[in-house]
Amino acid sequence: MARILCLTLNPALDLTAGVSTITLGSVNRADGTRLDAAGKGINVARVLAQLGHSVTVSGFLGDANAAPFERLFEDEGLQDEFVRIPGQNRINIKIAEQNGRVTDLNGPGFEVTETAITQLERRLASLIPRCDAVVIGGSLPASFSEASLVTLITGINDAAKPVWLDTSGEALKAGVKATPTAVKPNIDELADWAGEPQGSLAEVADTATRLQSSGISQVIVSMGPGGVLWLRPGGSLRSVPPTVSVVSTVGAGDTLLAGMVHGDLSGHGAEQVLAFATALSVECVQHVGVGNPVAPTFQKLLAQTRVQPWPGENNNGEMPL
Repeated sequence: MARILCLTLNPALDLTAGVSTITLGSVNRADGTRLDAAGKGINVARVLAQLGHSVTVSGFLGDANAAPFERLFEDEGLQDEFVRIPGQNRINIKIAEQNGRVTDLNGPGFEVTETAITQLERRLASLIPRCDAVVIGGSLPASFSEASLVTLITGINDAAKPVWLDTSGEALKAGVKATPTAVKPNIDELADWAGEPQGSLAEVADTATRLQSSGISQVIVSMGPGGVLWLRPGGSLRSVPPTVSVVSTVGAGDTLLAGMVHGDLSGHGAEQVLAFATALSVECVQHVGVGNPVAPTFQKLLAQTRVQPWPGENNNGEMPL
């Protein structure tokens, strides 16, 4: 299996509360709560480790509440190469309603000094040559500039390693300019990049094509129940997932990205890659946490996932999303 480096520059403790419905301005009682060490890169790393890869995690980690992360890394078999910095990792509150809607309240994160950035650069200089691919996931700390992200991606490109980027907002706009191998926006993130809403599949495809034409090899757009649109050299594809009851969408995009990286590095055929990643993401939304490739329901979900050429005769580009 592959050696993969997953970077999370702004990790978080996710406090998830499950409720039937939420009423603003009132006392709401949760059906249950859980606290998870998380962050996009960490979530991707967990799934990749379950799939048998050798995974190293790095980035910045606040030392004041690092213990939950350290336990997770040990339990999941992840090699810990995080740079410890003074302060606390942020806490993100996620309110998951029974209808599948999730409301996020994300904390601001810690401050990163120039000394810490230099320390991370030195650490990555030794880690990147020894890996087969790099995943950069999540937001940036307030003091880590978009220019620093560009420098990071450029360095990985110079080392001739594929880099998969999953971020949003100004970080995505800056990161795209450094031409990573692949980006994985959802519809909202794609719309923000484009500066206009994405109301139909045709609009999503047009915007994703513009994104790809900026020099990015692969654009993976996650569209929730609408499936996944994957623009790639050699022929683009769209997946159509089965309909399931949604418990939480938290981690679904990270699971999708992990499945795509897994399939790509394993040398699987394109349709197999997309079907596997989509089905694993569907498995994820049926519970709290990341996708589980050995879940009893996974093979059935995989069999029910359809993959079609894009554009194709069975794809209606004008369908609303």
